[in-house]
Parts: sequence; structure tokens; C-alpha cells
Amino acid sequence: MALLKREIAMLRDVLQSCSSAAVRTAIALRNLCKPPDSFMIAFYRIGFFALLMALWQVAATRMGSNVLPSPLATWQAAQTLVGEGQLIVAIGDSLTVYLSGFAIAIIVGVPLGVVMGGFRVLGKTLEVYVFALAATPRVAFIPLIIVLLGLGVEAKTFIVFLGALMPILINAYAGVLAADEELLEMARSVGTPRGRIFTNIVLPGAVPFIIVGLRIGATIGLINTVVAELYTAVRGLGGLLAIYGNTFRMAEYFVVVLTLAAVGVIVTESLRYIEARVSRWRDV
Repeated sequence: MALLKREIAMLRDVLQSCSSAAVRTAIALRNLCKPPDSFMIAFYRIGFFALLMALWQVAATRMGSNVLPSPLATWQAAQTLVGEGQLIVAIGDSLTVYLSGFAIAIIVGVPLGVVMGGFRVLGKTLEVYVFALAATPRVAFIPLIIVLLGLGVEAKTFIVFLGALMPILINAYAGVLAADEELLEMARSVGTPRGRIFTNIVLPGAVPFIIVGLRIGATIGLINTVVAELYTAVRGLGGLLAIYGNTFRMAEYFVVVLTLAAVGVIVTESLRYIEARVSRWRDV
């Protein structure tokens, strides 16, 4: 009897130790799965940036300044371009074209995608043509656009609009189609009007899709801005790329490339911030 009690006590101790170990393991796993805070993200980004600068310096030393300028040479070229005003004027020209075309793409693409998703017959009718246009390289339309609109700001803006439109429209369309069927059925079962269902369930659910479309459209629009400036009147950041690339002024060329990258980061991070703000209801 005493032996049995001792074995039961030993078994209870083993179970307690196992349960405490399981609890510690679960806590450790939860801590590992927790997203890092903003301070750590900033620290990691600064560290990665320093690593990139070091690799850039090593590559520039090995390849030579005629092929790859050093970070210091690029910084000095940036100071010169800003001091002479060339970079500021080019940024203004490019942003005018870029933001105009992107804004028009939003105004046209989001409502059209929502309407296509809300009216299934219309969506099924137009989606083939939308996908066909999305699959066609935008460069193929540039000669026709130049013939119709010339070489001015209008042609550049339309090229940017054409590039940014498709991802915005398609994602808005997909977001409406991806509405939660269970929520829709529950709303219909209690007699909720179709208008309220659309505005209170369908549209909020489509917001993440729309924001993704805006981010993709912003990236493609920026690429099309450079393409438009290369093919039409040589102005803006694309014009500086053509000038410095043809004359092998690589330090100035890298300044323009990094400026374009900075513009893209600012736009996409702004859209990411907007997405976080408008999607807070998902965390409730």
C-alpha cells in the first residue's frame, strides 16, 4: 500500500513537471510569435542599411567609379544636383505627371471595379477585356498615345494612368467578389436592404483588396512615369536618367535612381499606413 502511494506521488510530480514545462514552452512560443515592436524594426532596418552601404563601398572599390560610384561620390553628386536646382525641378516635373495619372487611375479604377463586382453580369461581360488590357504591355500603346496627345504632359499623364489603372480596377473588382458569404446570408435573413448590405459589409471587406491594388498601381505608375519621360519629351527624373546614362555620369545617375526609390517607398508606406488605419475594424 505504501509502495502504491509512493508511485502515485511520483506520477503526480512527473505530471506537474510536465505541465509546467508545457506552460513554459507555450509562453516561449507565444513570445517568439509576437510581432517585433517598431523600435526593433527600425533598429534592424538601420543595421541592414549599414550592411548595404558597406557592400556598396566594397563593390565600388572593386569595380571602379566608372561603373559603380561609391556612396560618398553619390552623396557629393546629390549635393551638387540639389544645389544647382536640377534635381528639385526634375522631381517636381515627375511628381506632377505621376500624381496626376495615379489620381485619375484611382478615380476611374475604384468605382469601376466596385460596380463590376456589384453587378455580376456587367463584371462577367467586361472582365475578359479588362484582363486582356492588363496583359498587354503598356509600351505598345506609347506610339499611339504620342500620335493622339503629342509629347506634352497630357501624354505622360495618360501613360501613367494606363499603367496604374489595371491593378486598381482588378483588385477592387476582386475585393467585392470576395465578400463573406456567411455575413451576406445573415444580413439577408434578417431583411437588411441590399444597399445597406453593400455599404456595410461588401465595401468594408473590399478595402484591403483596394489598398493592395493602390500599392501595386503606385509602383507600376512610377515605372510608367520614367518610361513616359524617356519616350516623350526628355524631362523630369526619366530625362535625367537618359542624360546621365548616355554620358556615363554614374554618380549622378545613381542619385536619380535612389530618388525614384525614395519616392516609391514614401508612396507605398503612406498607403500601408492608410490601410492600417482603415482596417482597424478587423481587429475588433
